[in-house]
Amino acid sequence: MHHTHSPTALNNFRRAAQAGEFLVTAEVAPPKGGDPAHMLQMAATLKGRVHAVNVTDGSRAVLRMSSLVASAILLQNGIEPICQVACRDRNRIGLQADLMGAHALGIRNILALTGDPVKAGDHPDAKAVFDLEAVRLLQLIRKMNQGFDSNEQPLTDGVLDLFTGAAVDPQCASWSGLQSRFERKIEAGAQFFQSQLITDFERLEKFMDKIAAGYKKPILAGIFLLKSAKNAQFINRCVPGVNIPQHIIDRLAKAKKPLEEGMKIAAEQVQVAQQLCQGVHMMAVKREDLIAPILDLAGVAPIDQMVMK
Repeated sequence: MHHTHSPTALNNFRRAAQAGEFLVTAEVAPPKGGDPAHMLQMAATLKGRVHAVNVTDGSRAVLRMSSLVASAILLQNGIEPICQVACRDRNRIGLQADLMGAHALGIRNILALTGDPVKAGDHPDAKAVFDLEAVRLLQLIRKMNQGFDSNEQPLTDGVLDLFTGAAVDPQCASWSGLQSRFERKIEAGAQFFQSQLITDFERLEKFMDKIAAGYKKPILAGIFLLKSAKNAQFINRCVPGVNIPQHIIDRLAKAKKPLEEGMKIAAEQVQVAQQLCQGVHMMAVKREDLIAPILDLAGVAPIDQMVMK
């Protein structure tokens, strides 16, 4: 039996992005081990609330199940994945092999990342590859979408049809660096952007007005659930380029129920993002079940699933 499109491909995220709808995505980590039950349990709480679920690829260089496989498992369970692909662990042969596999499995959304340095993670002696970085990975995917491999040889068994995004960090210290990297990613074919966690919304607004406005590509602001003052301080220490302001840390420290306060803060940030950009990317490490309640607090309606073809 020959069919050009995998029957399980879900394209709700691409459709909503191109229709200009307010996009909601969330992040889940693949399992550490062979049992996806916990990941599926967390992802199930997101059904009907997000357009797609990001599956991380060795985030912070910490070992987890392959993002490709975890994405395929989500798809089998009716949850549309955005499969993150980092350049750290695979050369261009491995990357292309996985991208072809992703397409064949019905995975359509890819987030192209350079990847965190090996030294940051739990296998600091591993050999880093970095044959490509994010911009060249985007260029490679565009080539494969046109029916060619990285050596311009034709893909004789079918062209790919991947909807590719990239990361952006509006809080990056260097404004010119931010602008040139963003524009290079657009030129390389990025169709949407997900940001690092945002704490400085004035800076996001400036980025939207001065840089992103001309390009009409959806920007999803990263919203992170802070569980306590201690959690916020840990993030300031351990996550490069993130600076959670003192007033937020104080608010969490004073709260009788810090987790509920964290949910309120995240909901307020979702409401600010709604005024500034075309979406939010929700991160609630190990408490993905709280994302739907945060969206409720923010007044974000459930996603209409009827449009899934």
